[in-house]
Amino acid sequence: MQQQTLQQLGVHENLLSKAEKAFLQREGYLNLGKLLSDETVAVLRAKIQELLEEEGDQAGIELMQSPNIRHPKEPGSERLGDLVNKGAEFDLFYTHPKVLAAISWVLGTSFKLSSLNFRSALPGAGLQKLHVDWPEAVQNRDFQVCNSIWLLDDFHQENGATRVVPGTHLKNTLPQEEMDNPMDSHPDEIVIEAPAGSVVVFNSHTWHGGTTNRTSAPRRAIHSYFCQRDQTQQTNQRQYIRPATLDRISQEAAYLLGLND
Repeated sequence: MQQQTLQQLGVHENLLSKAEKAFLQREGYLNLGKLLSDETVAVLRAKIQELLEEEGDQAGIELMQSPNIRHPKEPGSERLGDLVNKGAEFDLFYTHPKVLAAISWVLGTSFKLSSLNFRSALPGAGLQKLHVDWPEAVQNRDFQVCNSIWLLDDFHQENGATRVVPGTHLKNTLPQEEMDNPMDSHPDEIVIEAPAGSVVVFNSHTWHGGTTNRTSAPRRAIHSYFCQRDQTQQTNQRQYIRPATLDRISQEAAYLLGLND
């Protein structure tokens, strides 16, 4: 069923080059390039701002209700959760063929969306410890989770862009087991630098974390996060799904949300 769903959405193995597949497999992350136009980025920024103002102090409440998100309240950031139900603008984030091709390269063909959230690192904040999105190191490349970051602002060294430690998805240890303080810089870490509209996929077993935003503007991004189909979602899509969303989306999209088998 999943293979058929992916095919219906235009996903095929040639969407990623051999070099891209090799890089993602070896390094644990991959910049897919600019998949969103400047016009689309502008629309998304406006929609996000509208939601932040509309939800006020309840913004991100869905994250706080999730048993699978360990640090839902993060000082110095703005959050929104459950974007699946908050506008057709967000449908692309879990149905884009090239992104799905990269996710399937990491997780195989039996996966679903775990959550679709927004995070903004505010000026003077954003630093996170190096971490992975799974409670333990995996063996034999049995990867369980994979994330995609959709850049709504340019990512660069000064504005709180995500840092990753390439190749660490292949290690048998976690950051806290090797580092005195995972908040520190790692000698092998790199900071993702790319223009707004770009999408970066990273194996969520790769050590990663936000950096400090040293600018005067927020650094905004949307995360579409996927897990193996037999895992518990960060956002229980069956619990949250709205009738209007079901009426809007395709059967294939509903399958990727874990709403049908």
